[in-house]
Amino acid sequence: MLKIANASGFWGDQPGAAARLLAARPDLDFLTLDYLAEVSLSIMAILRAKDPSAAYAQDFVDVVTSLIPYFQGGGRARLVTNAGGLDPLACGAAVRNALTQAGLSQLRVAMVTGDDVLPQLRQAMAGSGSQPDRLPEFANLETGAPLATVADRLVTANAYLGAAAIADALRAGADIVITGRVADPSLTVGPCIAHFGWTGDDYDRLAGATIAGHLIECGTQACGGFSTDWLDVPAGHDVGFPIAEINPDGDCVITKPSSSGGAVTVRTIKEQLLYEVGDPAAYLSPDVTVNFLGLSVAQAGTDRVSVSGACGTAPPDNYKVSAAYRDGYKAHGLLTIFGHDAVRKARHAGEGLLRRLQERGCMFRETLVECLGTGASVRGIASRMVDTQLVETVLRVSVAADTREPVNRFTREIASLVTSGPQGITGYATGRPKVLPIFGYWPCLIPRQSVASAIRVLEAEHGSGGDRKQQGVRT
Repeated sequence: MLKIANASGFWGDQPGAAARLLAARPDLDFLTLDYLAEVSLSIMAILRAKDPSAAYAQDFVDVVTSLIPYFQGGGRARLVTNAGGLDPLACGAAVRNALTQAGLSQLRVAMVTGDDVLPQLRQAMAGSGSQPDRLPEFANLETGAPLATVADRLVTANAYLGAAAIADALRAGADIVITGRVADPSLTVGPCIAHFGWTGDDYDRLAGATIAGHLIECGTQACGGFSTDWLDVPAGHDVGFPIAEINPDGDCVITKPSSSGGAVTVRTIKEQLLYEVGDPAAYLSPDVTVNFLGLSVAQAGTDRVSVSGACGTAPPDNYKVSAAYRDGYKAHGLLTIFGHDAVRKARHAGEGLLRRLQERGCMFRETLVECLGTGASVRGIASRMVDTQLVETVLRVSVAADTREPVNRFTREIASLVTSGPQGITGYATGRPKVLPIFGYWPCLIPRQSVASAIRVLEAEHGSGGDRKQQGVRT
């Protein structure tokens, strides 16, 4: 049995979770940490523009530093993470430096690269000649639009790699594996392949490990976080992080440290099982195509749920690519309005501000006036409350434009409502809103044979290991 826990569901999750998990369960074999949502690499692109060395989740270096007492005490759990973001090599070097300073140079750090496919997309555009609109390979998966519509504004393009390169890095003796973009469940599948000796066509086993990885990838969500019955979750102020106990056949039990809050029940596991799933009969990953329909989910004790019966078939011939492109600028302004007719006043103030700006030449691509507390954040889902019943609302005015200037003008004007708007306005203590860049999301596909991964193992006492390349990242 292999014990794999998750200590981070996103970039910004609890920084002390890894140390607490290993203190509570020092018997863990692996700890996974997931940092990359779809928008994360866009944020890292902004950071890279300001500082070329900052294109990874620097929080992970702090996590490793927090684990130094654990490693110095002989702890043997290995770490697998996608904290490398846009620059796994820089992340690996920073981690190696932290370990060396702590006298832990014997620990091996490996980086997986190859997910950056922006050069391939640009090369395809350059080779399309005078007919870039007829380039079908990288069409937007959601709209069908051709890549040519955003090609000159592309900032990042990263393929969701699979588990094979992670497994190879672990077989090479890595104690810490740092990747860029990989499929979230692959952080769990990789250790299983390395530990159990599975091959690339052990589809049912790979399917089971993919299910396990999917269940723990969002951290505390499997243990009651974000649950429908969240108010009833025990010790909900300190929900625990999940542990997957995975068997050689791919079946697993999901649990958590007994000292932590939350609950692992059939309900919490089923909720996470269906999280971000399209077709449950064909859940696509770079490692395997998984059929959820025959799964058995059963309570196996207190805070223990067994999951078995996963079926798998061959993975798709293409990798999914998450690309981002520059799409203008935006800003959001907030004010609180209190008193009778608060909602009417807030809406009138927001619409009036936008009208004044537009009459003075500010051209916005999009605008939005929201009165928070009236169901505005879920328009079309929750029926709006009767305005006259509310004596307080938060006015949020949002604008977007192709150029920076009109958005900047908005940020300078919204404070004027403090004196020109209705009585009862407050809440302008946070200062002028910031002008933010907008990055559009461009999902597309790329053939596996167009992507090659590489593994680099850092060994402080003997220099840097060589690169190993894999075509298509398949075993």
